[in-house]
Amino acid sequence: MLQIKVYSDYVCPYCFLGEVVLERALQGMEDKVKIEWMPFELRPYPTPTLKPEENYLQSTWKNSVYPMAEQLAIPIVLPKVSPQPYTHRAFEGYQYAKEKGLGEPYTHRMFRAFFQEDQDIGEIDVLTKLAEEVGLDEAEFRNAVESGRYKQAHLNALKSAYEDVNVTAVPTFIIGNKKVRGLLREDDLRRLIEQELNA
Repeated sequence: MLQIKVYSDYVCPYCFLGEVVLERALQGMEDKVKIEWMPFELRPYPTPTLKPEENYLQSTWKNSVYPMAEQLAIPIVLPKVSPQPYTHRAFEGYQYAKEKGLGEPYTHRMFRAFFQEDQDIGEIDVLTKLAEEVGLDEAEFRNAVESGRYKQAHLNALKSAYEDVNVTAVPTFIIGNKKVRGLLREDDLRRLIEQELNA
């Protein structure tokens, strides 16, 4: 089994696009790889998060995100949630989901909820509803997040991202022994995965 680790943040549009591209690149090879999603907070609390109505996000989306998404034929919207949510709670929920063997569908659901359905993934009620949709126990999930039971696991994962892997931008893919920063084209990603599988 080839290990693929993907460092991403749920509020990073390039990470969402990267998730879809990875899914496409892996077609027919799903049984040969193991994907693990790794947390990375672009703006950890209390750093102020971005506001979609302000110039930075407006111009980034107009000049970069939307054209890229169109090229990839991936529907995406700039979420109106303002300011953008912090993602530590969603990631603590991810640690719980991962423990239950549902880390991948949980990640998939977070991205879609934020970038296609304009849902506020900083809100516990929203997170709980989404967790239930991927098959997690609603009450147990809420308790896991609200009690802070997975806070340390999340902080440890972040520490590892900074110190062990030296992640400075997301998405960052660790494919076998190769580290790739940023969004790759589907063909290039597939080629890289095949190379590592054959190595």
